[in-house]
Amino acid sequence: MKFVDEATIRVVAGKGGNGCLSFLREKHRPKGGPDGGDGGDGGSVYLRANSGLNTLADFRYTRLYRAQSGEGGSSKDCFGRNGDDLIVNVPLGTIVTDVDTGEVIGDVVAEEGRDLLVAKGGQHGLGNARFKSSINRTPRRVTPGKLGDERRLKLELKVLADVGLLGLPNAGKSTFLSVVSNARPKIANYPFTTLYPQLGVVDVGVTNSFVIADIPGLIEGASEGAGLGIRFLKHLKRTRILLHIVDIAPLDGSSVIDSIYEIENELTTFDRLLKDRERWLVFNKTDLLPDEEVRRIKDEVLLALDWTNPVYNISAATGFGCKELTNAMMAALLQIKELTDPEKTDLTKDVVDE
Repeated sequence: MKFVDEATIRVVAGKGGNGCLSFLREKHRPKGGPDGGDGGDGGSVYLRANSGLNTLADFRYTRLYRAQSGEGGSSKDCFGRNGDDLIVNVPLGTIVTDVDTGEVIGDVVAEEGRDLLVAKGGQHGLGNARFKSSINRTPRRVTPGKLGDERRLKLELKVLADVGLLGLPNAGKSTFLSVVSNARPKIANYPFTTLYPQLGVVDVGVTNSFVIADIPGLIEGASEGAGLGIRFLKHLKRTRILLHIVDIAPLDGSSVIDSIYEIENELTTFDRLLKDRERWLVFNKTDLLPDEEVRRIKDEVLLALDWTNPVYNISAATGFGCKELTNAMMAALLQIKELTDPEKTDLTKDVVDE
């Protein structure tokens, strides 16, 4: 199934049940009295995070989600039944926006099972028994149930990943993902093989793992709509580390330094904070060049960029350097988590080299 990261739906909460107009009619109670009960509340619509979902594809076909209305009250002071709430499952990382007002209602990134209210059910109406008083023994007043909220919602999915891959088309991102994780992306020797984000779980040792995301390759002008990358650049916002994979031996003879600057420019244009995100430089396809040439290009690039972040040489095709890189990423992620988690729970596990 292809990745779908945006959808527009309509949610309608249930209407509250009407109050009942009724008077007691029983033998041996000639005076009777009002006994109309209240209606039931309308059901609300909630969005629930579900880790088993990773796409909004289902919302392309089902666009209307309606909760149950409350039942009307009845005689003998019987209240109407409340309408059932409607729970709509969405992937973790879904941002919910009101289409008409532009208001961001919520961000479904919390733990699984936590619900986000997006449409509140209508309040119940009151039966005439509610209006009985010492001066009005036979009230004929009732109130109708109120309508529930109705909204058009834009659902936008931002994938939740610890590490994000970025680079030009054919830099080898998909091959790297397939080597280090259980993901099986499409791999081919032409640009834009990756048409939608791919997620993979990288197991490091026995007890540690992290999620890595591969987005479509970026090209010049991606931040303004060129190519496929603009639609998925937002997915990188939630990653903790960006892995910039560079083809050290491009077939077209283009400059490695220029290709790195091209990606940096797109990140800055799209969101300046992305450029400041921790970013590692990974030279891929090093098996295609002699060691001396790899060192020369690497030194030249690092000097030109004044690079101070981690740098790695790998060959995704042969697996060279990939294990060392994943171990280093796991260690860095554990350190980041320890610094950002005040309770520092479950963060003492060591990265295991197998």
